[in-house]
Order: sequence, then structure tokens, then C-alpha cells
Amino acid sequence: MACASQRLTYSVAVAGPEEIWLPLVDEPIGSIVEQIQADEPEIDRLVSSPHRILAFRTFAYIRVGLVLGQLLFDNDVPPYDGSETWVDALFREPKHREALVQEVRTVAEEIAADPKYADEGPLGPDEVA
Repeated sequence: MACASQRLTYSVAVAGPEEIWLPLVDEPIGSIVEQIQADEPEIDRLVSSPHRILAFRTFAYIRVGLVLGQLLFDNDVPPYDGSETWVDALFREPKHREALVQEVRTVAEEIAADPKYADEGPLGPDEVA
């Protein structure tokens, strides 16, 4: 029986919040957000600090998922034949893709405008480095 006054010690240090980067969403939503972010350089400029990028990804994944769900509900998609998923089929359509791009842009603009992140520096080395 363990005594209540004994202390437990651990030989391994626990990582701080800045060191933990967990993938929040796997395929396909993460890939869609990543592709839109790669195609829209303005997004990187808006969310270029560690806390902004984490908030951006969190909310972009959620909101892209919601838009995809609404698009699936509102549109007929062909039965799955092994060639592409319903997500790919919707993303291929220009009007649906634009709706997703707009949602991701909106998330980036909202995160950029949040005063909680005003004093944060950019992600990665500065221009001098």
C-alpha cells in the first residue's frame, strides 16, 4: 500500500504546448484546407504566427466540414464507383470549390482580426535570418 506522503517522479520531461502539434483532421478535410492554403498565398500572410495557424487550422477544418456536409445534403453526387469520393466530386465542381475557398478565406480573416494574436510574431525565422 502506497503512503500518501510519497512523491512520484518521472524521468521524462513533458512537452510544452508550443512543442505539441497534433494533426487535428486527417484526410480529406485536412488536404482540402492545405490545398486551398497553398493556392491562396494571402492566407499564409494572415495566419503567420504559431497560435494563429493553430486556431486557423482548427476552425478551417470544422467549417470546411460543415460546408461539405451542407453541399452533400443540397447536391446529388454519383454513387461511389471507386474512382473518387463524394468529397472529391464536390471539390471538383468550381462553384463548390469557390464556396470552400471563401469559407477558408473567411476563417483566415477572422483569425487575423482577432486582437488576442496582435502581438505575435511570424511563424519561422524573420526576414533578416
